[in-house]
Amino acid sequence: MSTQDRRKILKLLAGAPLLHSSLACNLAAAQTRSTSPTVDWSEAVVENMMARRPAPESLGGWGYAISLYLYGQYLFYKRHGDRRHLDYIQGWVDRHVDDQGKIDRPITALDYMLPGNLLLVLYKETGKQKYRTAADTIRHTLDTYPRTQDGGIWHALSRQHQLWLDGMFMSMPFLVRYGDMFQERDVDVNEAAKQLLIYAKHLNDPASGLMFHAYDESGQQPWADPMTHHSGFFWCRAIGWFGMALIEVLEVMPHEHPRRGDLIALVRQLCNAYQRYQDPTSGLWYQIVDKGDDPNNWHETSSSSMFTYTLACAVERGYIPRKMASTARKGYAGVLTQLSLDADGHAHIANICEGTNVGDLAFYYGRPRSTDDFHGIGAFLIMNEKLRAFRA
Repeated sequence: MSTQDRRKILKLLAGAPLLHSSLACNLAAAQTRSTSPTVDWSEAVVENMMARRPAPESLGGWGYAISLYLYGQYLFYKRHGDRRHLDYIQGWVDRHVDDQGKIDRPITALDYMLPGNLLLVLYKETGKQKYRTAADTIRHTLDTYPRTQDGGIWHALSRQHQLWLDGMFMSMPFLVRYGDMFQERDVDVNEAAKQLLIYAKHLNDPASGLMFHAYDESGQQPWADPMTHHSGFFWCRAIGWFGMALIEVLEVMPHEHPRRGDLIALVRQLCNAYQRYQDPTSGLWYQIVDKGDDPNNWHETSSSSMFTYTLACAVERGYIPRKMASTARKGYAGVLTQLSLDADGHAHIANICEGTNVGDLAFYYGRPRSTDDFHGIGAFLIMNEKLRAFRA
């Protein structure tokens, strides 16, 4: 590599808003072989996905991981402004929503509610009634959705009596955005606050500051503790989902809301735990967050993006001290070490945990570590679009 190219890399990294000089130099050394000195990482990731799947209909069925990626692409579109990126999102949604606004699968799990964010986006961008009709279907599914005895909404009709941290991001950001868009903000924000606090009651671990993956009210699941009925491990992405759900709900919640302080307290607790359990060498977080000394454990990219996003938002909004921006800086630098460019200039993201059930320690450690999995792509795009604009 030429001296000129090296200088371009260092200039690019020095200009990144979250990288102080020592991290920039370390990252430059790690990335020299595989990255372009002028890369826009969001653009490189999006263009890779669209090149691999030029027909958005081929992405797959109505589900949360694909729509997480597409929501991240929408955030990039809002900055970049290239209409084909929005058209691609619309192409996938239109594959699954007909002209009357009927979604091509029943909403039988919280996972199937996350695509509702794209419906809201497209209704705002196009004004087409079909997108509001489909969003109405998802919103009103919650009216009769089954719940635990204390009112927590089940993760899925097939997961009777179970609460999974994942489900809060699948459903609650959509709920409060829907309420904000269609003049029922107070009702929907109240419901979101209620759900987040019920989930925290069953899954929070104040001793570590982390949260368990899932809870089974019936206690019948093999992973459920006989006394507490929650699962036994702190799986990274579940905690990441919950942290981001708190951030997005608080963005819509009025400042005078009586439960706002309770939600901010959870954000502070989680951010303190993120700082405590971050790998100081890599800046990343582990698949099982509190077991960094276990040689079977591994750094996971989607959750590292989620934790970094939550930290950056929490600093920006004053929920946590500004000095904690250094943890976000390290996280951002760490995530970038998981990206590489191919010969066509398209970005690839490594070490992403595939979709994951609730299980024992060996199960979590043994999950496949994928490249370019939708979970990691979506989490990265959401994080990267925030971090580009963040000023610590």
